[in-house]
Amino acid sequence: MKFNKLLIGLMTSVTLVAGAAQAADLAIVSGDTGTGLAFLRTQLDIFEKDTGNKVTVVPMPSSTSDQFGQYRLWLAAGNTDIDVYQTDVIWAPQLADQFLDLTEAAKDAVGEHFPSIIESQTVNGKLVAIPGFTDAPALFYRKDLLEKYNKEVPKTWAELKATAQEIQDGERTGGNADMYGFVFQGNAYEGLTCNALEWVKSYGGGQIVEADGTISINNPQAVAAIEEAASWIGTISPEGNLAYQEEESRGVWQLGNSVFMRNWPYAYALGNGADSPIAGKFDVAPLPAGEGADARSAATLGGWNFAVSKYSPDADEAIKLALFLGSSQVQKNRAINQTNLPTIAALYEDADVLKAAPFMANWKEIFENAVPRPSAPTQAKYNQVSSLFWSAVHDTLSGNGTAAENLEGLEADLTDLKGNAW
Repeated sequence: MKFNKLLIGLMTSVTLVAGAAQAADLAIVSGDTGTGLAFLRTQLDIFEKDTGNKVTVVPMPSSTSDQFGQYRLWLAAGNTDIDVYQTDVIWAPQLADQFLDLTEAAKDAVGEHFPSIIESQTVNGKLVAIPGFTDAPALFYRKDLLEKYNKEVPKTWAELKATAQEIQDGERTGGNADMYGFVFQGNAYEGLTCNALEWVKSYGGGQIVEADGTISINNPQAVAAIEEAASWIGTISPEGNLAYQEEESRGVWQLGNSVFMRNWPYAYALGNGADSPIAGKFDVAPLPAGEGADARSAATLGGWNFAVSKYSPDADEAIKLALFLGSSQVQKNRAINQTNLPTIAALYEDADVLKAAPFMANWKEIFENAVPRPSAPTQAKYNQVSSLFWSAVHDTLSGNGTAAENLEGLEADLTDLKGNAW
């Protein structure tokens, strides 16, 4: 009997040790804005409880340009401290060699996602990352102010400028000296590339570099689009907008000091928060169109994904984490709590999602207007392409040269960067 008790005790100890050995200490990097980090933590707590693993969140700057730079440094050094990277939709072609191929691990899940999103994360047949959520920006507008001034939601940028100016002037006369007509992301970073691509595409000015690799940015429609945006600075948009990223824009808007805002879906839930002065006073619509024969609404395709570093010492558990964060369960929670757009088509018909975020029905039209950034044709050179583009645009917005001059210089710089091929 004593021997049997001893044997059982030894077997139990071995089982506990084996279980402990299977648990992993993982690290994920994230540049989530707003309440994004807090939400991520709640989901990681679920994962930890289900798996026994521990996950540490390494916060990153909200600037996607800064994030990308840090990622490249870590990955180039073969950093083993980070297991899972939260990646922008445009980074797949540039970082594919540093991430594990998730094709086999995700074979039972990929069919749930929009095919275009899976395609965006597939490089040379290798699934680089699991989609977490997609993004397409909208025009946020104060419906109470439009009603007060008997105005319609603007369909063109020219209409937006006129409406924004009229309401801005009226509100300032009425006592709100801090009121502006329109805020957007005007800092010199990837966010400005997104905004400016929308302006250019909405005027029929192309996509900077076309799918076949042709450099198209130096054209009259693109010039008209950027000049129109430059006319907002100091009139309907504050001078400080030249330094705004997503959160600075949202800050002005959510305080009630702007009639219109261009931003991503995450700002919707925050704007309707219990402590928000504008809760219930706003709605969203597709971004305005430009002028010209090919004018249309355009919204830059965004979105974030979960990639596993090939240097992770716990690759199997890291893959489980990436699959979990891209799962229907987590995407549903994101849609309800963060108003992030799912990449899983079925969730757009989920009763719980639509009850918590009925505006998502409106976002379908916005998503249909989505325009990809030229990361596919420019491949590893995309980051340089984007930097040159946002710099030329920022110079124009700042009054350092005209759009025609700056886009002509941009074309020359892109031609030199391209060389014989991207």
